[in-house]
Amino acid sequence: MADAIFVERDGSVATVVLNRPGKLNALTRGMWASLGDIVTQLSEDDTLRCVILRGAGEKSFSPGNDIAEFAHERSNKKQAIEYGKVMHRTADALANCRHPMIAQIHGICVGGGLEIAALCDLRICGQSSRFGAPIKNLGLVMAYAEMAPLVRLVGSAVALEILLEGRIFDAAEAKEKGLVTRVVPDDQVAAEVRAAAQRIADGAPLVARWHKKFARRLAEGTSLSAAELDECFDCFDTEDFRIGYAAFLAKEKPQFIAK
Repeated sequence: MADAIFVERDGSVATVVLNRPGKLNALTRGMWASLGDIVTQLSEDDTLRCVILRGAGEKSFSPGNDIAEFAHERSNKKQAIEYGKVMHRTADALANCRHPMIAQIHGICVGGGLEIAALCDLRICGQSSRFGAPIKNLGLVMAYAEMAPLVRLVGSAVALEILLEGRIFDAAEAKEKGLVTRVVPDDQVAAEVRAAAQRIADGAPLVARWHKKFARRLAEGTSLSAAELDECFDCFDTEDFRIGYAAFLAKEKPQFIAK
């Protein structure tokens, strides 16, 4: 499924594209596996500073899993468990990516597409985007591993509203619920995402990675160890810190080197 997921590279920013526009970028099992592999590889690339995740075209981010595949891939519990393992490995890869991730959302962002977007750090969509998770109409449950990012993002009450009612709702409501970071006119989504990615890329990459790590750790809600508290001050021994404050004093743009 290499052609169904591809990566574009522009300097320190990588764009991962879900590439099934004829099916509105509906996800197959192979695409889930490929996405996880690609994100894992990108996470290990120290030359990267930001990852954009989008669907091909401007009609859909993704409507979730390809239902046509269910008859032979998820027709019973045994098959569904194996399929779920693939999805959950990819969810882990997205959650643990060291680099900031932005979901560039055009059009439909539903079901598994919404789960993927929820795992990104920022979600920027167009005014005509639509959201929801109407899986109740398929007799399907959103498993713990799939629901957890949604609950972390919007809370259990809103997550339950989305799942129990199964409504498809607009971008304004998604923003109100905390599902998306920013709503812009449809023709400005790509430019806004690129600008956000550039702002991230211009910052100190080690700091971005630490902030992601700290935010994930704080979300766990357990006590921090002495070593974890100490790590907050490691940035002061980096070359990027010296570059950053020297550039500030000189009123120049810092050129960070991730060291």
